[in-house]
Amino acid sequence: MKQIIFLTLLFVTSICSAQITVNGVVKDSIGEPLELANVIAINAQTKAMASYAITNDKGQFKLNLEKNTTYTVQVSYIGMKSASETLSTKETSIEQDYTLQSDNSLAEVELTYEMPVTIKGDTLVYNADSFKDGTERKLEDVLKKLPGVEINADGQIEVEGKVVTKLMVDGKDFFDGDSKLATKNIPSNAVDKIQVLRNYSEVGQMSSVTNNQDNVAINIKLKEGKKNFWFGDVTAGSGIANNDGYYLVQPKLFYYSPKYSINLIGDMNNIGEVALTNRDIRNFGGGFRPPSQSSGTSINLGDNGLNGLSNVASAQEVTTKLSAANFSYSPNKALDISGFLIYNSSRLLTREERFVSYIDSDLGIPDERTIQTGRESTNQGLAKLSAAYKPNANNQLNYDILGRISDDREAQNLLSSVVGNTNQIDAVKPFSINQSLNYYYTLNETNIFAFEAQHLIKDEDPFYNALLVNDPTNNENGFGNDDIPNEDAFDNTADAIGFDRTQNVYNINQDRRIKSNQLDAKLDYYNILNQKSNINLTLGTILSNQKFNSNIFQFLDDGSVFNPEPTINDGLDSNDTEYNFSDIYLGLHYRLKTGKFTITPGVSVHAYGNKNTQFGETYEDNFFRVLPDFETRIQFKKSENLTFRYNMTNSFTDVTKLAEGLVFNNYNSLQAGNPELQNALSHNLRLNYFSFNLFNYTNVYAVVNYNKNIDQIRNRTSFDNIISTSTFFNSSFADESLTAFGRVQRTFKKIRAGLNVSFNYSKNNQFVQDRQTVNESFTQSYTPELRTNFREAPNVSLKYRYSVTNNDQGTNSTTFKTNAPSVEFDAYIFKSFTLRTDYTYTNQDRGSGPSQSFQTWDASLSYRKDQDAKLEYEIKAANILNIDSNVSNGATNISVFSSETFILPRIVTFRLIYTL
Repeated sequence: MKQIIFLTLLFVTSICSAQITVNGVVKDSIGEPLELANVIAINAQTKAMASYAITNDKGQFKLNLEKNTTYTVQVSYIGMKSASETLSTKETSIEQDYTLQSDNSLAEVELTYEMPVTIKGDTLVYNADSFKDGTERKLEDVLKKLPGVEINADGQIEVEGKVVTKLMVDGKDFFDGDSKLATKNIPSNAVDKIQVLRNYSEVGQMSSVTNNQDNVAINIKLKEGKKNFWFGDVTAGSGIANNDGYYLVQPKLFYYSPKYSINLIGDMNNIGEVALTNRDIRNFGGGFRPPSQSSGTSINLGDNGLNGLSNVASAQEVTTKLSAANFSYSPNKALDISGFLIYNSSRLLTREERFVSYIDSDLGIPDERTIQTGRESTNQGLAKLSAAYKPNANNQLNYDILGRISDDREAQNLLSSVVGNTNQIDAVKPFSINQSLNYYYTLNETNIFAFEAQHLIKDEDPFYNALLVNDPTNNENGFGNDDIPNEDAFDNTADAIGFDRTQNVYNINQDRRIKSNQLDAKLDYYNILNQKSNINLTLGTILSNQKFNSNIFQFLDDGSVFNPEPTINDGLDSNDTEYNFSDIYLGLHYRLKTGKFTITPGVSVHAYGNKNTQFGETYEDNFFRVLPDFETRIQFKKSENLTFRYNMTNSFTDVTKLAEGLVFNNYNSLQAGNPELQNALSHNLRLNYFSFNLFNYTNVYAVVNYNKNIDQIRNRTSFDNIISTSTFFNSSFADESLTAFGRVQRTFKKIRAGLNVSFNYSKNNQFVQDRQTVNESFTQSYTPELRTNFREAPNVSLKYRYSVTNNDQGTNSTTFKTNAPSVEFDAYIFKSFTLRTDYTYTNQDRGSGPSQSFQTWDASLSYRKDQDAKLEYEIKAANILNIDSNVSNGATNISVFSSETFILPRIVTFRLIYTL
């Protein structure tokens, strides 16, 4: 690894040392500097664009050019006559200024070459071809090379540190704006321009009265040859590993015209390459955002699906199928109709070995070693239909409906050093229907009305079954020979719940049903006082109803059903709970622009109503609460700003934490709710800084968050062996968290250097075995990166991730360190071959015992006759080193753990790709 890094740096340094810099200033005829003027250098011999620059607010520019070479330099600015002259470089850098004359035609200047980057107001436009070197296949390959654009660890697009909230193709939503689905499927050869829409507002009428600085959207402009024609690609491949056959079929077809668009994506493989994981689809929001998201109220309806669904990267065997279709249709200029349909099926085989050590021996919890194997199956379906009607500039009506259904099942076999052998089954078939209706009306130049309503119906029916081996002959309490307990590890818990302990197997079963119905609506009125200020009045409501039923029962050895009678929790092991929540609120915000400042103070007054009924009793809590919020933004320059936000949030729990009856989360974790739980109050502060400088290609993003929770809902947990039982209460001890993240990127000639730094501090109070302790955690992470950006030569990316996590549990502390250097290499050889490879070495040190490490190495080699060829042949190898597993170490508030997750073997596939 060290040799690779050294050779790479030597290669890059030798190329960069052959360049000189041309610096200068672009002015108008009276000597005033011109900001955002375009400067292009074209090689006089090859006629290729060699370098480009955009002037800063002082009119300055900088070009990196080869020594002893002749160039044609073009300078342009809208409203000015372009300037063009021949420039010959020598051995030293050059200072060269340019003066542009006025052009009364006010027409845009036609350039020999398109600028790689242009700025038009809040829109940043990248010319995709300027950043391609021939190795790109999908949209994400192009995005990674754009200055200021990143693909984060979750596959989301980040621009200038902000996650892209919507992605469009030729102005039409791509699967409702999902960026991950777009980046991994849209072919790179279809992309002409990438438009970054900063301060994006989906409703033009609202852009002048709302703060949209955190909203970033991307619009992909297609090449002319891709319009009114089907385009895309079809990939088919097969391979073998460990005498097992592997296959891959991925058709991806697209059609775009001015009136309608169609996107079809298919995927069927057993090699672990998926466009969307199970969790991605579960989190696929369909563009729904609660109207009350900025009201200060947060209510959690809960998620009772299978949270344990694994990622394909953590599975030994994977079989997936995906079918996705998306359409849009514009019958006229006033009406747009769109929708999508997604079906996903997956089958996973998993294996994990884990060792858990409990930090405080006084808690009396034994250490545990487990071997867990599982089979997971899921079938998920999503369907959405949207309509937007805009008859004129003053009216817009939007309607959306999203349906979601799933059939998930997870079967696990767990061998525990404490409990023995356990078989578990989790199954759930949830469905939900989400609808939204939005209407925006502009009465006149100073009065705007906006109505937004969202209705959600959700029905979840999780079923749980666990089989635990039991010896009915050793139910006596106490200890036998060699201090070995007479009873099995689960016996005490079984006795407390009321199970029949004379059975050879504890066959535990639990039915649950959670029905949720919620209406979230608000009416906004905006009065524009003048060009610099406006007032916003909001009248809104949240109405929520949840019903929760659960029942615990035991199947005896003879197949009969036994209903236990617990001796704990007041004998309650079932639930029949109804929870009603209401919030009626009135909000007032004033927005003022003065100089570089935009100040938005606000306040909302809430009338809350809570009522839950269970076991014949009603618990009710009605109260008023005033929640302030404040935001101020300092716009230093067009691409540099600082934003501070403060808001107070009132958080409410879901019905499952209110229900008094016992509930199994799994065989070793039970909970019982508290019907008298109250809301939790939190103070939230956020400071953002952003700077994007195209003069020296420097991108800086930093954010600091502080959160303090008052009356936080906490667990009170007691253990019997490793079996935990938790109840909930409002803690009088405040929890705090402080997070900071910073990213700096700068381009030095053909090298892009970057540094990501993050800090995360949290202080939490926990209550275990009737003891209150304070747990503090501090994690710091540093990731420097160097990436080359050559058009002809191979490109290399070097990254090093170093993180340290310190956990302090009062009398005990643990430290975890991770070192992970990585390298990526891609080369376009003889304009026909594309070689790609990436390697990562990960070492984890928990401070005691030997450190653990694993390596990942993937590579591919493809051939196509030229960039216009229809056929491409590819050999791709995953897990070249054929490692069996990945390792990870971590800590909870009361324990430290080490786990080993087994993964797919080395797989080599041969693929044929046909491009339409």
